[in-house]
Amino acid sequence: MIFKPFYYFDTGCAAYVVGCGGKGKCAVVDPQERDIESYIEFAKEKNMSITHIIDTHLHADHRSGGRAIAQRSQALYCLHRLADVEFQFEPLDNGQEIEIGNVLMRIIHTPGHTRESICILVFDLKRGAEPWFLLTGDTLFSGAVGRPDLPGEARENAALLYDELMEKILSLPETLEVYPAHFSGSVCGVGMSGKPMTTLAFEKKWNALLSLSRADFIDKVSVEIPEKPAEMAATMLFNQGRSS
Repeated sequence: MIFKPFYYFDTGCAAYVVGCGGKGKCAVVDPQERDIESYIEFAKEKNMSITHIIDTHLHADHRSGGRAIAQRSQALYCLHRLADVEFQFEPLDNGQEIEIGNVLMRIIHTPGHTRESICILVFDLKRGAEPWFLLTGDTLFSGAVGRPDLPGEARENAALLYDELMEKILSLPETLEVYPAHFSGSVCGVGMSGKPMTTLAFEKKWNALLSLSRADFIDKVSVEIPEKPAEMAATMLFNQGRSS
């Protein structure tokens, strides 16, 4: 497996390239429009073709490079099928699996931050049958969880986020490495660590939000909310394909 994080410390954002060097294929996850060339050049350096671009959700804090990379590389641009957009995309469903050479990516639908939010469980089939790591988008961060207010109805979304975390994420193997879409510096959650990755075991022990009761979790994450991202409305319109 070839795996490379791209960290943007000015905004606390992360993007990822996951691929199979043997088969020469890769996927780009949560790409930023401002850094398209970096993903393309990295794939080229490793002799991989970009076959899939996946956004874990419609981002409110930065313009996605997903559609642009897909056009240049003839790759599939993938979103969960609930994404409200004005363009065609490859729809994803809970439990769906994407094979990229010897890499397997399993989609886990985790609404709460947004209704179309997903996490991606990643396997290296040459190494074994157990999953290696989890790309958590804006569902679970190092020390925090995704804010539930951006779609509106913060308490309802906080309840949904809690249920998804408990039922689908915390039930996964504790040995999993966790790579979120954000870390400290982002406004997509409260209390994020400056460490851009973590493990599921570490979060279960030290992330205080995950030990709260459902009612207390809802109260806390639906009230302790940072300012909305700058230029959120314009960014969302672009990512939905409603502006250029």
